Amino acid sequence: MYFRHVLRTQFVGTRAAQLCPFLRVCRTERSLCTQNDEVKLAQEASKRYGSPGPTIFSKVIDKSIPADVIYEDDKCLAFRDINPQAPVHFLVIPRVPIPGISAIKDDDAQLLGHLLIVAKNVAKQESLTDGYRVVINDGKDGSQSVYHLHVHVLGGRQMSWPPG
Repeated sequence: MYFRHVLRTQFVGTRAAQLCPFLRVCRTERSLCTQNDEVKLAQEASKRYGSPGPTIFSKVIDKSIPADVIYEDDKCLAFRDINPQAPVHFLVIPRVPIPGISAIKDDDAQLLGHLLIVAKNVAKQESLTDGYRVVINDGKDGSQSVYHLHVHVLGGRQMSWPPG
């Protein structure tokens, strides 16, 4: 699903991008972290969690791939999913490339709490007043498609149960 985003971003600015409704991308001019900061974060994460290699989300973080970023701070960023499964569907990702929730350490509690607080605040910003679903996929059986921890927030319609 995210591979399609890479292919689509090659056409940004062309007639194809203007015609395709799925190419909702937004270039953020200012980055809260410098390229050196991102390299340092990746090196520290590699030591701490092992090296999953760069992901599409790494490229969103360093702004080499455009995304419709709706929130960012020094710890994380939130952006709209390119393949939305609900009227509102965004992701919250840490800047540190943690491969998945099963790779977190006990002392990551503050970062995980921050991701959930950001998810709540952005959901409010997106007018999800009647509720929303928060999902974290992990590993192959959890259908994780990008091995960089990410929190899905879905809303704007009634969610069904069981989810999948």
